[in-house]
Order: sequence, then C-alpha cells, then structure tokens
Amino acid sequence: MNRFKTAFLLTLLTGLLIFIGHYLDLHFKSKSFIFVFFGLTIVMNLVSYWFSDKIILALYGAKKVSESEAPELHRIVSNLAQKAGIPKPAIYMIPTESPNAFATGRSPQHAAVAVTHGIMRILNSDEVECVLGHELSHVSQRDTLIATVVAIIAGMIIMLARILQYSLIFFGGSRNSDRDSGTLGMLFLAIFAPFAAILIQLAISRTREFKADEGGARLTRNPAGLASALQKLEQAVIRMPLNASPTTAHLFIVQPFKGKSILEWFSTHPSTASRIENLRKVGRDIGQIF
Repeated sequence: MNRFKTAFLLTLLTGLLIFIGHYLDLHFKSKSFIFVFFGLTIVMNLVSYWFSDKIILALYGAKKVSESEAPELHRIVSNLAQKAGIPKPAIYMIPTESPNAFATGRSPQHAAVAVTHGIMRILNSDEVECVLGHELSHVSQRDTLIATVVAIIAGMIIMLARILQYSLIFFGGSRNSDRDSGTLGMLFLAIFAPFAAILIQLAISRTREFKADEGGARLTRNPAGLASALQKLEQAVIRMPLNASPTTAHLFIVQPFKGKSILEWFSTHPSTASRIENLRKVGRDIGQIF
C-alpha cells in the first residue's frame, strides 16, 4: 500500500509539471511548452537517477571520509549494512554544527549516508547507531532514489513558478479582457504550483519516515535509542537550524529548520511525538518496552 501511494504521488508531481506546460500552451497559443516540459521531465528523471546523490551531497558540501578518518562511524555503518543485507554505503561528513543526517543514492549498491559534525557531537554511540539504522532502512527500502527525484522535480516546479511570477511583473497586465483572464490564470498557477509541489512532497515524506523509523528500530533492536536521538535532534535543530532548501528538507532524519517562511509552515516529517509513539509500538512488538 505504501509503495502504491508513493508511486501515485510521484506521478501526480510529474503530472503537475506537465500541466504547467499545457496551460502555457493554451495561454500563448503554442504547441511547444508541453513537449518541452515533458522532455524536461524525462531528462530530470534520468539525471535524478544517475546523479541525484552527487547533486545532493554537493549541495551541502559533504566530504567523503575514509575509515582512518572516522573509524567508529565506519564500524557502525559496516555492522548495520551487514545486518540489513545490503552493501556498505559510502560515508560522508557535512561541515556544519547543525545536527542531522540523510541517505541518498539510486540503489543499495550506489548509496551514501551523510552525517553532520553536529550530530556526532550531541549523540552518544548508541544513538548514532540508531540514526544510521534509520538511514540504512531508507536505503534498503529504496527511499533514497524516490526522495531525491521528488526533490529535483519539486525544485524545478518552484523554479518555473518563479519564472512565471517574474514574467507577470515585467510583461503582465493588459486592457484586453482575454489577456487579463489569462494573466490571472498564470498568477494562480504561479502561486498554486509550488504550494501543490510542497504538499505532495510532505505526503511522500511522512509515509516513508514512519517506515524508516520502524525499519531502523528493528535493525538495531533499540527503538528507545532512536526515540532519544529524535528528541535530542528536534531540540538542537531549533537552536542550530541548517541552511537547507525546503525542496530537500524531507531527505533529513529531522526537519532541518523551524518556521522562517511560508514553505516551512508545513513539516516534511511527522511530529516527533507521533514518531516516538510509533516506536513504542515497535518496541512492544520486539520485546523492548520503554
């Protein structure tokens, strides 16, 4: 059911991009926008498939670390990957004190996990293991590809909406009633499209986060440790938010910022309280009551 829901929402997101092209064809009496946008969608999905991990890692300045540079981190990831039955992902460090982590890559064979300097400072070894268990659960469930494809398509929709906004500022407005109605339609699209893209991201992200929490808790056999880590991270992010793009916020284990704009009014993650309650249910199921 979760896979069907995710596929449906991803199709809806792609359809929104194509709809923008169709509307522009109607508005400008053209037949090219929809084909251009459809082509861009295919290209962006191919780019996302092959290069999404590199794009996201570069966006946050992540640096690959060797086993000699981070032996404890490598030991934890290696053990968890063996338990999960997947290849050991590459390990990256993000140079920021804001505590967070994410996983990326098109498949378990081409995956990477990234942690910030900050998360290594505020969590103990057991909590770090639980966070990495959550991220490797994303990898084994192939959430990493879905998340990065969603991020890139949503980012493209927001970019196109901004282009529409600027075109209305400099070229909008007319005494012709048909032109005026078209301008109003473009204004509505410029406002609605990014809003819809973000809402679809939220639906996909929340669905996958609960599953990754459960998978990570079962992998580490320590749901209490993950609950403790989530509580610490939520409090620390308020003090030290990460300068993250709203379109990639759903990649992180906790939302990396707190309300600074309209795009941040809606959380990319379930509430920490609901996640902990879900972890308590997992704990009862595996005999680890907390």
